[in-house]
Amino acid sequence: MKQIEIPGFGTLHLKRLLLDYNGTLAKDGRLLPGVSERLSALREQGWELFVVTADTFGSVASEMAGSGVEVIVLESDKHTVEKQGVLERLGPDHTVAVGNGNNDALMLKYSILGIAILSEEGCALPSLQSAELCCRSIGDALDLLLHPKRLIATLRR
Repeated sequence: MKQIEIPGFGTLHLKRLLLDYNGTLAKDGRLLPGVSERLSALREQGWELFVVTADTFGSVASEMAGSGVEVIVLESDKHTVEKQGVLERLGPDHTVAVGNGNNDALMLKYSILGIAILSEEGCALPSLQSAELCCRSIGDALDLLLHPKRLIATLRR
């Protein structure tokens, strides 16, 4: 478990990362450059990694194959609630959530740390409002976790 003390914000005890796929880790169903390497580095640091997706492009299984990331494909037509349910099963008190879509808002809101991604696909306003911080790319967001002093600098009060 990673412990990060952030002055005026609190102490985070983190061990899991829950990621949206399309618009967050991938564009048009394909992983963005640098994502695989960063996920591997996080896994080496002891993070438990999960991707939750509707798999719009049908590519998540092949793109994530061999990554050591557990992929959860949504089954209902209530994706927002289903993603929040995945977060609840994982344990929101130790899970960072990352996403950009409207259906990511509840997992961002109820995780211990929500990170919204504002990339080429944009970011739905409910997700932006539910997150503690926003990054311009998934690379920047993952780098905050790989280099926690950056996270401290952003969130301290």
